[in-house]
Amino acid sequence: MATALSRIDIPKQLAETQCRVALVGFGTVGSAVARLLHVRRHDHPLRLTHVCNRNIARKKVSWMGSDVRWTESIQQVLASDVDVVVELMGGMEPAHELARSALQRGKAVVTANKQLIAHFGPELLELARENHQYLGFGACVAGGVPVLSGLHDGLAGDRIVQIRGILNGTCNYILTRIEQAGVSFEDALREAQQSGFAEADPTEDIGGQDAAAKLAILARVGLKIDVSPQQVVCRSVRNIKPLDFEYAHALGCTVRQISTAKLNDRRAYLAVEPSLVQNESPLARVAGSQNLVASTGEFGGETTFGGHGAGGDPTAVAVVSDLLQAARGRSRGIELPGRDAAVPCEFTTDLEAPHYLRFVVRDRPGIIAALAGVLANHHINLDAVLQKPGHTKSGLPFVITLEPCRQKQLDAALTKIAAFDFLAEAPMAMPILK
Repeated sequence: MATALSRIDIPKQLAETQCRVALVGFGTVGSAVARLLHVRRHDHPLRLTHVCNRNIARKKVSWMGSDVRWTESIQQVLASDVDVVVELMGGMEPAHELARSALQRGKAVVTANKQLIAHFGPELLELARENHQYLGFGACVAGGVPVLSGLHDGLAGDRIVQIRGILNGTCNYILTRIEQAGVSFEDALREAQQSGFAEADPTEDIGGQDAAAKLAILARVGLKIDVSPQQVVCRSVRNIKPLDFEYAHALGCTVRQISTAKLNDRRAYLAVEPSLVQNESPLARVAGSQNLVASTGEFGGETTFGGHGAGGDPTAVAVVSDLLQAARGRSRGIELPGRDAAVPCEFTTDLEAPHYLRFVVRDRPGIIAALAGVLANHHINLDAVLQKPGHTKSGLPFVITLEPCRQKQLDAALTKIAAFDFLAEAPMAMPILK
C-alpha cells in the first residue's frame, strides 16, 4: 500500500459527479485527508466543503481553497448540504452522536475511530441500512493496510478460523527498541514519546486496550462473531526486559505484542498479550511502528496483510478510499454481524499453549525442585530450564519453558508460586506461539 500522498491512484472517470465532504476533526489525520483531497482534487469527485474543529482560527491553512467553510459548530455541518461526514475527532462522544445524527439526516459517514466502531458498529450499520447510507470504517484497523476490506471482500469465499497480528505500532516500536538497543522498557517508552510514536498517556497501548478494540472489529468482520472489546483478554507488555529477548533469541524466538482471535468448535478466544514468536514467522519480522495481520482460512490457508498502520498519510489513504466508495453510491460497506446474524459461540480465556516463564530469585538450593513440584501438582510438564551466567545471587534470572498447558492451570500454579519467599520479582509468563 502506497503511503505518500502522490501515490494514491483514483480513477479519473469518477470526477463526473461531485461529492461534498465535511471533515469533523482537523488534527494529524484530518489535515492529511484535507491535503490529499486538495492535491488530487482534479482526479476524483470529492469536494471538501466544510472543516469543523475547536479553536478553528488556529487550524486554518492557506493552501486550502477559499470555498471551504471553517466552523466550530457540528450542527452547522449536520444542517449543511454535505453528502459525507468524515468523523476524525476520536473518542466515544460526541463522535457517536455525530455519526448517528449524520446517518439519520441522510448523510454517509466515514470514520477512523476504532473505539466508535468497536462499541457501536452494529448499531451504526443498522442506522445506515435504514437510511440507505454508506458507513465506511476501513481506516479503523491498521491505518493504511486494507485488512478489513480484504477480510470482508477478498476472502469472502473462505471461512476464517483465526486472525493473528501486530495491531499497535507504539508497543511494537518499544519492543523493537528494547530488542535492538538493549534499553529498558521505560527508556524505550520515553524515546517513543519523544519521537511521536507514543501518546503522553500510553496506558491503553501498553495495556492492550487499544489493540483489543481493533481486534474486536477484526473478529466481527473476519470470524463473524458478536464480540465487544471487553471480551478480549488484555495483558500488559510493561514488564518485558532486554533479558527476555536474550532468552527468546536462545529459543529461536523474539517477543511481540500479539493480538489473537481464534474460533474453534464454536469456542472463541480473543487476547492481546506479549508472546514469544518464532523467528521464521512473518510476525517476528515486523519492526518499528508497522502493523501486520495474518488470517487463517479453513480452505485458503494463511493470508497476510502488512504495512504502515499509523500516521497521517497512511490513514488518510484509507479514509479517502472509503470516501470514494461513498461517492460511487454504494449503500453498503463492510458488514458487521449483529446478534441475530453472528456465528453462535461461547468465549473462553483458557487456551492451551506452551509457555515461557521468567523468574528472578534470591538464589538458594532447591528452587527448581520447588517450582517443578508446584507445576507438577497442576499437571504441567517442564520442557527446558535456561540460565545465563553473569548475574548476582540476590537477583538471579532464569527461564523455564513449559509443554502445552491450559491458561487456567498455569494461573493456578503461578498463584501458588507467588507465595515463595525466594522470589525477587513476580514471574513473567508468555505463551510461545507455534
